[in-house]
Amino acid sequence: MKKHIILYLLSIVLAHSSMAQNKHNWLSFRGNSNLTGITEASTPKAPKLLWSFKTGDAIKSSPIISNGNIFVGSNDGNLYALSKTGELKWKFDVKTAVEASPLYLDGNVYFGSLEGNFYCLNASTGEQKWKYTTEGQISGSASWFYDKSTKTKKIIFGSYDFYLHCVDAKSGKLQWKYESDNYINGAAACNGQIAVFGGCDGFLHQVDVKTGKAKNKFDIETYIASSIALDGERSYFGNHDGEFFCVDYEKSVIKWKKEGAISYLGSPAVSANQVIIGAENRQVYCFDKASGKIQWQFKTKNKIEASPVIAGNSVVIGSGDGRIYVLNRKTGQQIWSYEIGRAIIGTPAVVDGLIIVTAMDGSIYAFGEK
Repeated sequence: MKKHIILYLLSIVLAHSSMAQNKHNWLSFRGNSNLTGITEASTPKAPKLLWSFKTGDAIKSSPIISNGNIFVGSNDGNLYALSKTGELKWKFDVKTAVEASPLYLDGNVYFGSLEGNFYCLNASTGEQKWKYTTEGQISGSASWFYDKSTKTKKIIFGSYDFYLHCVDAKSGKLQWKYESDNYINGAAACNGQIAVFGGCDGFLHQVDVKTGKAKNKFDIETYIASSIALDGERSYFGNHDGEFFCVDYEKSVIKWKKEGAISYLGSPAVSANQVIIGAENRQVYCFDKASGKIQWQFKTKNKIEASPVIAGNSVVIGSGDGRIYVLNRKTGQQIWSYEIGRAIIGTPAVVDGLIIVTAMDGSIYAFGEK
């Protein structure tokens, strides 16, 4: 009897781990629904270019990885599925650019296009399961949460139609829409109870994911182009004026703020004691999580729109200078870099021993140990 119970519990753990972010999977834009951009995976000790795959146009979309399979959108209008060795498994044509990073959940891939359509595809075959249409372009990736009351999973994403949309993961049926006052460019962070996002209306929005009703709305006074990272009751983000915030979103209180970085277009990575982000003034900043004090800075050769990933003791980030960097998380010193030659906009996907990154030259690159 004990043996059967153990096997049963093990099967549950394995079932959940197959769809959970861990050191072998990077299933969404920032690795998890809180958008903290952190993984238990270790970066390769001596990364080498393993392969590259060319699409038909520039790539702004960030890649994801599930069980060794890689999914990414391209401005050529396709979502691509590649094997871990860089071979094309399938591609799905939506006729217009796919800038948003896809989301993997329960064997499906979810993503939006600049035409305003949001898709659910079978991750193994690329077959369309459903399509949902908004009235504006979708540039940000989707998040998801589990609704305990209905025992179903829900997908949330923003659109340039000013709405945050919530749809049923299986059917694509609309559950609710929350209206902001301008375009929603980034992804919404979600902890299962609330969704938090910034928009071109200059507000930090807090939405109850069960009802779609506003819980709070905090005026930041200028555009928030990037996505918010949630950690406990605090949110971390930068705005278009080069200000970086730590906000207690429940109390609408700014815990600390740093100025002087021109503008932030990327999203922060958050660890137990650090917050790391790149800015348009070419700098990568590492802030003390509690006080906002700058622990270190690293300067690249061009503006940074990409978002960093914290992987163990390393930080992985791309830059507009066409390079992918690995930095020491404690000191900010460069460990490794590789020059691709064209700007990197997307977040790298990092799993154990492998870094996948996209570039504006239209290619997907894989780095690891040979």
